Amino acid sequence: MSQIFRTGDVILWYPSNRVARLFHALTEVLVSFAERPAGMEDTGADEYEIDRAAFVVFVDELTRRYLGSSHPILRSMLEGYLPTALVLVERAGGSVAALSEAIGLDPRDVSVGPGGIGGLGDAERLRELAAVHARAMPR
Repeated sequence: MSQIFRTGDVILWYPSNRVARLFHALTEVLVSFAERPAGMEDTGADEYEIDRAAFVVFVDELTRRYLGSSHPILRSMLEGYLPTALVLVERAGGSVAALSEAIGLDPRDVSVGPGGIGGLGDAERLRELAAVHARAMPR
């Protein structure tokens, strides 16, 4: 059994039920972290309707948090979600501006180790992960 993620008449993804429910649940959890609405609604009919404009802003904010963080655990957790979200944004015809901008250190998510403040998130790594996810995401 599968569920559908769509924006209007455009089907973005057609994952299995468990994968769909997990992605939606992760999205709901990340709303408070991003401090932005996700623009994703469970219609109750095995479908999730995505408001493209809201979802792009949401994913852009999460991407900025990832890129501006020196905290490897935070980045690792976001790497589990963001590649799939980036594919959905692209399939919806949107783009994530943060991937093309220079993002500085966000003081909320700093990790200091023996060598000082660690490196920041890597936009190219996110793009590579998204490419892998895109190949594994049927529509």
